[in-house]
Parts: sequence; C-alpha cells; structure tokens
Amino acid sequence: MTRLSAVVAVAILVAAAVPVRAQVREDSTGIRAAALDYIEGWYSADGARMARALHPELAKRIMFSDTLGNSWIRNMGATELIRGTRAGGGSKPPASARNSDVRILDIFQNAASVRIDAGGWIDYLHLVKWQGHWQIINVLWEIRTPPPGSKP
Repeated sequence: MTRLSAVVAVAILVAAAVPVRAQVREDSTGIRAAALDYIEGWYSADGARMARALHPELAKRIMFSDTLGNSWIRNMGATELIRGTRAGGGSKPPASARNSDVRILDIFQNAASVRIDAGGWIDYLHLVKWQGHWQIINVLWEIRTPPPGSKP
C-alpha cells in the first residue's frame, strides 16, 4: 500500500467513526424561533429578545453604493444591534408596514441558512447551533429598492 493510499484509508475510517447528527424537528423549531426573536425583537424594540437570537460574534453586513459608483460594506456587531434594538429599533413603522416572513433555506448538522422578507429589506441569516441553542452568527441584508421608473 502506498503512503497516499494509507492516508486516504485512515481518513475514510476516521470520517466513518465520527457520528453524524441527524436533523430533528427541534432544530427547525429552534432555527425559526431564533429568526423570529431577531425580526420581531427588532420591531418591538425588545433588546432581550434580540440578544437571545444573536451569537456574541455576530457579523451583520450590507453593501452601500453612492451616485458616483463608490461602494462600501457597513458592518455591525451583536452589541451595536442590541443597543439599536433597545433604542427603538424598528418600532417606528406602523404594524401594517412590518413583515416577518421566515423561510428556512437549508440545515446541515450545526449550521443553517434562513431568509427573512421584512418588507422593506431582505435578511439572509446564517445560524449555528451553539451550546445547544440556535443563534445567528452572520447576516447579509439588502434594502428593497423600487424598480427603475416606478413611483416610490
């Protein structure tokens, strides 16, 4: 047996020995609960609910562009998002303008992807099952803009 064959054989044996955790209903429930804590916490200015949804190392990002064609990424962490939520968050728009359509896109072991249609924007969330609880660790969001030529 060549050295490469031996390495491959060991890798296969190790991979086979690692238990694979199957997704269970509680995972979907926990993922949806974290996503709803995030968006509904934002709308209700409930900092405790937002904090429960977020991993402490959250990275929330959005790309902005100006009329000159310059683009940049705006970053926000968990602390800033929780403070913003407690300061009023998304509580100003009327309830009729708020949307919290949560769609789980994928779950694999301890990772999940979720899309939230919040009406005025879309959030793409990555969640991690951290210490037994699903928490949001990444958010990439985009503000919904009207199509060119339409009236706002």
